[in-house]
Amino acid sequence: MKQMLKEFKEFISRGNVMDMAVGIIIGGAFTGIVNSFVNDIINPIIGIFGGMNFSDLKWNIVGDVTLNYGSFITAVINFLIMAAVLFAIIKFMNRFSAKLVVKKKDEEEHTEPTTKICPFCKTEIAIDATRCPHCTSNL
Repeated sequence: MKQMLKEFKEFISRGNVMDMAVGIIIGGAFTGIVNSFVNDIINPIIGIFGGMNFSDLKWNIVGDVTLNYGSFITAVINFLIMAAVLFAIIKFMNRFSAKLVVKKKDEEEHTEPTTKICPFCKTEIAIDATRCPHCTSNL
């Protein structure tokens, strides 16, 4: 039992599990923001031009049984807004990481060499070496 608790503790304390947990919590909060944006801003604006609120759209099938297709339209709008925002965030992050990769590559190209080739035995040695460690020649 102790071994299982120890393994569980190691699993929970890994960085990627914690990152995933933070992402899920932020995603839940972001969903609330998008839902509020659609319900409180987008739907009333569309209601001004269309003269209706999506939440009120329903089809009475039989008696009290209704098909609330307005709620479905609202959910589709929520999804499209969330997808657009995530697309923009991922596009920004990809652009930013691409610039970092180019910057690192430029830094690597402009660094001074740290090794040289021994003119006698042709092995790679430190650039500040005065004697080759392989053939013991004076450089």
